[in-house]
Amino acid sequence: MQRLIYFLTGCVFCLFCGCATTSKTVMRDDPLIGALVKGETGEPVCFADLVDTLIHSDIVYLSEKHDNPMHHAIQHRVLQAIIDRGYAPVLGFEFFSYQNTPLLLNLVDAGKKVHSPKMEKAVEQRIREKLGWKKQSDTMWGYYWNLIRLAVDNGLPAVGLDLSATQKRRITRKGLDGLSPIELQQLFSTKLSNTAYESYMKSVFVSVHCGMDHGRMTERLYDTWMTRNDRMALSVTELFNAVQTQERDEAGRKTGPVVIIIGAGHTEYGLGVLDRVHHLKPNATQINLAITEIEREPADLAQYIAPLSLEGFDPVPPADFLWFTQRVSYEDPCEKFKTALEKMKKHKK
Repeated sequence: MQRLIYFLTGCVFCLFCGCATTSKTVMRDDPLIGALVKGETGEPVCFADLVDTLIHSDIVYLSEKHDNPMHHAIQHRVLQAIIDRGYAPVLGFEFFSYQNTPLLLNLVDAGKKVHSPKMEKAVEQRIREKLGWKKQSDTMWGYYWNLIRLAVDNGLPAVGLDLSATQKRRITRKGLDGLSPIELQQLFSTKLSNTAYESYMKSVFVSVHCGMDHGRMTERLYDTWMTRNDRMALSVTELFNAVQTQERDEAGRKTGPVVIIIGAGHTEYGLGVLDRVHHLKPNATQINLAITEIEREPADLAQYIAPLSLEGFDPVPPADFLWFTQRVSYEDPCEKFKTALEKMKKHKK
C-alpha cells in the first residue's frame, strides 16, 4: 500500500496544502534496482521472455510513477521491443481524456507527412496547448511527448482514456450526488461496488493527506477516483474491441496488443481499472507490468510482492511483473507540512 500512497501523494496532496518540492536527494544503492521479477513468485525474468508474454496478451499495462524518468524510459523500451517484433500496439494514455482521442489520431495521421524541424516544433506546441498541458512543466510534458512521438513515428493509434479535467474537478468539488442530471448522463458506471475496497481506498486517501481525514472531501475524492476508473475501463474495453476487428494494420503488422500508459495506483493488486475491464470483457487477457520505485527504507523482495488481503477479492500480488528502479526522491512529503498538520488536527478536535 505504501507505493500506492506515494503515487497518489503527487496527484492529491496539492488539493489541500500545495505540492512539496524536492530538494537535495541522496540516492540509495539497492540490489533490487534494475531487477525484473514475476509478481507471484519473485523469480527473475529476462526482458525477451517478458516481451514474449506481452505480445501474446490482449491488454498490457505499463504502470508508472508519473514523475520518474526511468519509468518512461522503460515504457519506451518495452514499446519499441513490441514494435520490433512486427506488432502494431495501440496506445492508451491516462493523462489524456477520451475527448482528446481525435486530436491524437490527427497527429498520428499528420506524422506520415514530412515536416521541417521548425514545423514539427510548432506542431508540438499547438498539440500541447490543445491537450491542456501548456501550464505543466516541460519535463513532465517531455515524458509523454516522447511516447506520443514513438506512436507518430511508427504509425500507431494513440488515444486518451480518462475523464476531462473539467469533469474531474466538478466531481471533486461537488461529489457525484451534487452533479446535475445532465452531467451524470455523460458519465459511465460499471455499477461495481465493494465496501471493503471503498474502506481501503478511503484509508489510502487519508494517508495521502498525511493522516488528515477531511470527511466530505474524502468522499468526493473517492467518487472521482472510482468514476475515473470506470471511464478508463470503458475506454480500454473499447480499444480491445476495436483491435479485435482488425487483425493487421495497413503496413501488414499484427494489430495489438493494447498498451496502457497509466499510474500504478490504478492497477495495483488487479484493482482500479483491471477488475473493471475484467467485468466488462472477461475474455480479455490482461498483464500488468508495475514499474516500481524501491521503498524509502530498505525492504526485502517478499515485502514488495506480498499479496493484498481484501474481503471480496482473491489475494493477489501487486502485479504480474515488477521492474524495480531508483526513486525520484527519498524525502517524506508529509515532513514539510508536519507543523501545519498538527495545528489542523488540534483545530479539528
